Amino acid sequence: MPNFCRQLGTFIAGIVNALSSQVHSNDARKSLINCVNSIWNTISDNISTVTGIPFCIHSRRGIGGGCINNASVVQDRGRAYFVKLNDADKLDMFTAESAGLEEIAKSGTIRVPQPVCCGVADSTAYIVMEFITSGNARNNSYVIFGQLLADMHRVIHQNFGWHIDNTIGSTSQVNTRSDNWINFWRDYRLGYQLELAARNGYAREIQARGDRLLQQFTVFFTGYIPTPSLLHGDLWSGNYAFDAQGNPYIFDPAVYYGDREADIAMTELFGGFPTQFYRAYDDAFPLDNGYAIRKKLYNLYHVLNHLNLFGAGYLAQARRMIDGLLSETG
Repeated sequence: MPNFCRQLGTFIAGIVNALSSQVHSNDARKSLINCVNSIWNTISDNISTVTGIPFCIHSRRGIGGGCINNASVVQDRGRAYFVKLNDADKLDMFTAESAGLEEIAKSGTIRVPQPVCCGVADSTAYIVMEFITSGNARNNSYVIFGQLLADMHRVIHQNFGWHIDNTIGSTSQVNTRSDNWINFWRDYRLGYQLELAARNGYAREIQARGDRLLQQFTVFFTGYIPTPSLLHGDLWSGNYAFDAQGNPYIFDPAVYYGDREADIAMTELFGGFPTQFYRAYDDAFPLDNGYAIRKKLYNLYHVLNHLNLFGAGYLAQARRMIDGLLSETG
């Protein structure tokens, strides 16, 4: 079966590339065809090996919407998989993503795409996972979403952090384990992003303010002791969907164990989720009164990350957030 897949892949790629006006040189065209075939043949063979069922790509379509990876859906005559590609040096990112999906899946709470395999093919890193056909939310979909996320947050660990580092977007996310949440957030979240911002040229604008905040934000935890809950880590509106039956599922995690408020705060950062979600979550697992202030501290991490990833368009927002938090410290 893998040999047939290679022959079919070569035939299809040959037709597509022969029609392309973007590759004029015969040698360049042949090189491109061979490279594309080799990548997808390797992925097909790995899927076949891991699942124990021969898989041959009969169709492949690109999926838009991401800014970090190239994504496609590949199909044979009965199965479909979601595949992300990046440079070979991003394999660790995909390996950590696969581990994160597995960590959420074994909680037995909210659905995630099941990871299948990851590896490197012709200088291209890839991750393959279950393809879930998306549908629309139904009347109670967001209620179920809130309840299931609360269930996931009840899964706890003895330490904050995780057993491996991963990424938030394409930025390294340090998950060194700690028994102290305040130290963890200061050293591996806010402090880390502020150091990146300084290296990226923003030291004059935010470093002094940021350093003051790192020294003073402990006041936000007076009378509040967070529990190391299983977190998605990057739970904005682009990282969840509903299946064909209207059931929620989440993806693109940046998993670690931390204060559950950090996940809820992220849901509010870029537009927020519907009211039914928050009401259902709070009914199932009520939030502490101090969340209204701490959510700004948690979302500062993501705004600083966007500053470091995408540039000065996020600088004013970061400064406003830091100044607002400092004003709350008295």
